[in-house]
Amino acid sequence: MTGELVQGDDCTIDDGATVGYGEFDEPARIGRNATIRSGSIVYADVTIGNDFSTGHDVLVREGTRIGDDVLVGTKTVIDGQTTIGSHVSLQTNVYVPTETTIGSNVFVGPGAVLTNDEYPVRSDADLDGPTIEDGASIGANATLLPGVTVGENAFVAAGALVTEDVPADTLALGSPARTQPLPEPLDGPNEIA
Repeated sequence: MTGELVQGDDCTIDDGATVGYGEFDEPARIGRNATIRSGSIVYADVTIGNDFSTGHDVLVREGTRIGDDVLVGTKTVIDGQTTIGSHVSLQTNVYVPTETTIGSNVFVGPGAVLTNDEYPVRSDADLDGPTIEDGASIGANATLLPGVTVGENAFVAAGALVTEDVPADTLALGSPARTQPLPEPLDGPNEIA
């Protein structure tokens, strides 16, 4: 099903996918060569660049801006009011809350959870999602707490609980995460194809 949609050439939207969902002032805008698989829902007021691809059952809420060459894995949720750069891979079952910023050339592993509410349902506070800067990698099942910044080319290990900012070019591991210099195998840029 397709609602308000402006799309580029050579897009594939599977039967059972919904693009342009909801009543918003702006349509969904998707660049060329997109593949949106069945069960996925992309709201109106979403702008996506070229070469976008989803797994199945993905949700992309309103107010989201996504660059070129972005993969959003099966059952991943992007809860809106979020900016994602280009050459990004969000693997299966990633949760991205509102007010999150993800740079370019970023990898987020399966089951990673980003959060934006410091005291859920206990106080009325502004939502403040994490910032993941260019070239950073987030391991499987890592959790990022509200407002933290993962610096450029930093690496968050699988299962880490990030409670404080992670400086650029460092490794964060443990619960709560502590940082150390990047070991040689992790030193260098991401190679997201």
